[in-house]
Amino acid sequence: MKLNSPLRRAATVLAGALIGLTGLTVAGSPASAHDTTVRGVASCDTATGTRYVTWTLTNDWPADATVSDLKTTPNAVDGLQNGTVIDKATEQYGHKQDGEKVVVQKITDNAATKATVSFKSRWSVDGYEDEQNEGSADLTGPCAPAETPCVRPGDAKFTHTFAVKEDGSTATVTLGEGIKLCQDEPVTLVSYFAPKPQFSVPQYKYDSDTGVITNAKRSVDLAVDVPKCNTQVDLFFGGEDDIIGEITEGGKRYGDRKLGSGGGLGARSKGPQGWFNGGSKGCQTPAVEPLSQCDGTVAINLSNDGLTDKYPIDFTVKAGEFSKTVTVTKGKGETVTVPAGSGSITVSAPGMKDVVYDWAPPADCALPGVVVENDCDTVTVTVENPEGVRPVTARITYGDTVEDVTVASGKSEKVSFKRGDDTYATIEFPDLDVEPIKATLGEVDCDNGGGGGGDSNGGDSDEPGLPVTGPVAGGIAGVAVLLLIAGGVFFFLARRRKVTFTA
Repeated sequence: MKLNSPLRRAATVLAGALIGLTGLTVAGSPASAHDTTVRGVASCDTATGTRYVTWTLTNDWPADATVSDLKTTPNAVDGLQNGTVIDKATEQYGHKQDGEKVVVQKITDNAATKATVSFKSRWSVDGYEDEQNEGSADLTGPCAPAETPCVRPGDAKFTHTFAVKEDGSTATVTLGEGIKLCQDEPVTLVSYFAPKPQFSVPQYKYDSDTGVITNAKRSVDLAVDVPKCNTQVDLFFGGEDDIIGEITEGGKRYGDRKLGSGGGLGARSKGPQGWFNGGSKGCQTPAVEPLSQCDGTVAINLSNDGLTDKYPIDFTVKAGEFSKTVTVTKGKGETVTVPAGSGSITVSAPGMKDVVYDWAPPADCALPGVVVENDCDTVTVTVENPEGVRPVTARITYGDTVEDVTVASGKSEKVSFKRGDDTYATIEFPDLDVEPIKATLGEVDCDNGGGGGGDSNGGDSDEPGLPVTGPVAGGIAGVAVLLLIAGGVFFFLARRRKVTFTA
């Protein structure tokens, strides 16, 4: 049956309306799809040869999403863990903008070929949780540090330390960061004997230590002993073949190769001055031993017992108009004889306090002898000075008369007095440390024609009294059968001392 035309048109309109309403209902219902994604992009730091992956996590729903069930390979990702929030999507100017979370993963396993990140997201606003999301990045591409060009020796840069102590010297030299050497760089620390605590020559090598800085070994530590006397220590660019064994006047020098110099190769290293001069005493040891001799001379014994056999000592001996300089090498000795009567002696040498000495009589020198003779008219005193001793002055007193006489070595001198009432004569030696001698005269019988009692002629002799001798102490040396003399003194001292010096 056919519907009439108006009814047909009405049915058609109603059906279209129903279809339209159904479409509106579908379009207006909320979408059930919540979605997050992850994408990784690998990169390489060519300065260090390190790989990185930049991960971008997106959220297309207008509510924050929270990360859960996180897994990463080959290592963790800084800033990404369970609980990390991915910002919600937003709409700006009619356009939807997904929310993002960007994190960077530093790859610590150089052997890894792939990096991955997987996780689930949960939206707290409606409790929806999506399926596992996973992203990956390829790590098989080349990643090596860029080749650093090497530098010529003059362009290299270093740093250093340098110290000198009583027990030794140390230094550390280090190649600058990021510098590649075109050739190895030797550096040496060396110590010397020195004649003075300031720079002076000649100097002689004591100890050395050499190290070589390479691209693989970028730092060296050096250490040397220093002598227990004046020294110089140098830290310089160079090897064992560049060490100067003996620094002499006008000879080779390390110059601006010393580290810490203001210019030249040494200026390439930043740090303290790499050189030192100092010390508390000389490397040679002068010694002086003055010895007085019986003849008035002084034997000056000179010796050198230093730490090095390289340094001789110049000694200068002066006394009045006398002056002499002698050179003494290590382990040797020299003797300078200062003439008698020269006066005060001064001995000088570098690094030594002057030695001042005056002659003093030795204790074992032979002493002078005295002989006293007398008769009725005269008293005669004879002073005898032994060989090998200095001249001696005797002061002879008889009664009120005093006579001084100087007797040369090996000689004798006589002094005569007119006989008086005094029965003794006194003999003094002002320059000698001895007691005065009181010599008793011999008995003479002047009232009986000059005869003396007790002589061998039975007392009738008119011979003068015999000589009287005796020791300084005044004891009787001997008695003759016909002894007519009651006193006298004779000096005697054992052999003269002779001083010699043997190296």
